[in-house]
Amino acid sequence: MEENRKEVRLVKQIAAGLMGLMIYSALAGYIGWAVFIWLRSFSFPVNGWLFTFICILLAFSYLIGMLGHKWMGFTIVGSYWMAFFQYALLVVPVAHGVVLVLEHPRAVQIAGVASVILLLLIYLIGTFLAYSPVIRQKEIVVKGSSEDVNIVVASDFHLGVLSGKRHLERFVTLSNSLEPDVVLLAGDLVDDDPIWYARYGMAEVMRKLTSKYGIYGVLGNHEYYGKKIPLLVRVMEESSVKILRDETIDIAGKFYLTGREERTNGRRNLLQSLKPEGNLPWIVMDHTPSDLKTPVQLAADFHISGHTHKGQMWPNHLITKRVFDLDYGYRQDGNTHFLVSSGFGFWGPPIRIGSRSELWMVHIKFQNI
Repeated sequence: MEENRKEVRLVKQIAAGLMGLMIYSALAGYIGWAVFIWLRSFSFPVNGWLFTFICILLAFSYLIGMLGHKWMGFTIVGSYWMAFFQYALLVVPVAHGVVLVLEHPRAVQIAGVASVILLLLIYLIGTFLAYSPVIRQKEIVVKGSSEDVNIVVASDFHLGVLSGKRHLERFVTLSNSLEPDVVLLAGDLVDDDPIWYARYGMAEVMRKLTSKYGIYGVLGNHEYYGKKIPLLVRVMEESSVKILRDETIDIAGKFYLTGREERTNGRRNLLQSLKPEGNLPWIVMDHTPSDLKTPVQLAADFHISGHTHKGQMWPNHLITKRVFDLDYGYRQDGNTHFLVSSGFGFWGPPIRIGSRSELWMVHIKFQNI
């Protein structure tokens, strides 16, 4: 009976995948057709078969890049294609409508040029917002008698080819300028495979990161996608970053820090089993903000997450707002403070629209409240 259910589930997944592939191919074909018509309006000698081949290659370049490291060039091209595809889906139908309304001999050329200019502006602005991180400040009051602490919080670096060594250097420079007591890295440190982190010498940059009481991180879903977690943990430890995997530790007698396994690991421990028994304030790091109720029930003082990227590219934030109870920023529920970062890096295209690469400087004031 159980095997039959698995077979039915597999068939449904395959059917859904094929349907999604058909819809995606149709939309990519529509965009390609629009570009082809625009180019032909200038009387350019565009070969239809060659143009179709290039469009197919672009549309599936990211998937081709998944074949292995030797195909990384396709991954880079595919990343930029993602942004073009998303915004072309918004721009091209509008341009198409303008052409139909104007009924002007040069309407196709004018609408096409305007679309290209708009898409170029999106790329330029999005690239700036992705590679020009900002520091966001927050002060919270937590029950306790310890001295105040300053914590740098960052997530979703996706370190690899496009979010690389120079971008990590920006983080290290900004974080060190804040002279934090603790640095907390809330998951998705690498973009699936840690090989690029090791190959491009990012460890030597990360080792320059300083804090009084240490640097701690947790795993994200992309570490699990890469399936090289032991290697990731080892290279991070060599970079002076302690990865916490369902562990609770005492930070200099000031607070307890719990680092959870990512929810992608279906066998991770319940948060209840990680709750400390002492009286110090309790901070929890969990990459995905999928459960904000349990930390409140267990009286956690501060809960830190990332994962959402705040949608990364507008209007994707409308999706993350529906999926997550808190998809970005700060909230307090009872005595529990929540912070969800949009991330320091990015996934896929190095472009952010409606969000910006960031790190947080959280000043925690301990009071007997």
